[in-house]
Amino acid sequence: MAERIQKMLSRAGYGSRREIERWIDEGIIFVNGHKATTGQAIEETDQVVLRGQRLRLSARLQAKPQVLIYHKKVGEICTRNDPENRPTVFANLPKPHSGRWIQVGRLDINTEGLLLFTTDGELANRLMHPSYEIEREYAVRVMGVVTEEIVNALLAGVILEDGPAKFEKITFAGGEGINQWYHVVLHEGRNREVRRLWESAGLKVSRLTRIRYGSVSMPRYLRTGYCEDLEAKGLRGLYKSVKMTYEEPTPPKKSAAGKKEVSKKPKKRR
Repeated sequence: MAERIQKMLSRAGYGSRREIERWIDEGIIFVNGHKATTGQAIEETDQVVLRGQRLRLSARLQAKPQVLIYHKKVGEICTRNDPENRPTVFANLPKPHSGRWIQVGRLDINTEGLLLFTTDGELANRLMHPSYEIEREYAVRVMGVVTEEIVNALLAGVILEDGPAKFEKITFAGGEGINQWYHVVLHEGRNREVRRLWESAGLKVSRLTRIRYGSVSMPRYLRTGYCEDLEAKGLRGLYKSVKMTYEEPTPPKKSAAGKKEVSKKPKKRR
């Protein structure tokens, strides 16, 4: 069936919808020999060329999607290439089975914690789109005295330079003196939003870790700089949260002796 070009290419894992729209504007995508236009309808059988390379749409769309959990380090940046040669999150990722990794949201250079990557561009787009209100949860170490009035104000909402913002939930998580830990939840991912919210109350964030994105929580055993594949149960929950269906992989065939063929579980990868 025909589908908008940016949606089909994103679903096939070639990039986010925004990236694909930018490539169309740059004139580097062709459909059946003609420059592509934003929003045009295409089919899997159309000849689509990106930067001179013909895309394998059918094969990509039929491949099983992957989602990767990555524990970002402080000091890493969320980009594929950096002109300053700083370490990037993509440097530690394994090669996907098919397609390319698409990053779901970002974390600033001084924030560590959970990052999701997927080969399914449509999944990535929905997980980041404000209309799905996907929760992000952070563990925050705050310097200063957090009063009940401050908590109530941050839950009610404050005005930042880019508009109103608020925490959906604030939970005390321990600590003494001026360094106390809180868990906070938001429904959006604006630049440095967690830090700016606390700063609006005259407080400073001395450590920030994302511990959950939607239905996916950071495994306690996963060290910084390491990653692992999200398993089927987690994939089902993630797809369901954005009103998509995860197609289960085909079960292993039975051998001639009547036993199931056993496939080795992949090791956790760095």
